Amino acid sequence: MAAGLHIRPATADDAGLILHFIRELAIYERAESSVQTDEAGIRASLFGADAKAQALVCERDGQAIGYAVYFYNYSTWLGRNGIYLEDLYVSPEHRGCGAGKALLQHIARLAVAQGCGRFEWSVLDWNTPAIDFYRAAGALPQDEWTVYRLQGDALRRFAEG
Repeated sequence: MAAGLHIRPATADDAGLILHFIRELAIYERAESSVQTDEAGIRASLFGADAKAQALVCERDGQAIGYAVYFYNYSTWLGRNGIYLEDLYVSPEHRGCGAGKALLQHIARLAVAQGCGRFEWSVLDWNTPAIDFYRAAGALPQDEWTVYRLQGDALRRFAEG
């Protein structure tokens, strides 16, 4: 890991910090209005008794500069768990110091240590810096799969039949 970097598990006290990073990420991804949660929502969903996802904070010389959120998924074909990276973000002024790579490697080590068969994530097709970063790490796009999503009113309507 690059000098001065430290990765730690996030705690409930980091809920406001994580929300700040989520908003920064949403602005970068041109989707600021899509953030519908608040600090209480982050606290409950990441640190509550039934939390399904986990978060990491990356610090440089004691200052929080980025975060990652991940959760476990499952592959029937492999018969093993995997890790899905929901968010990986480093504040723009700290990019290039190795923080993103350190976060990605930290989660990759967790996947290997826990016998996971996959470590995967999604990236916006216009986000060339991220695509180049992931390719440099050895990740390959899964072009044969298309993500589908039900959310909001469409999810409710479908669930109600």
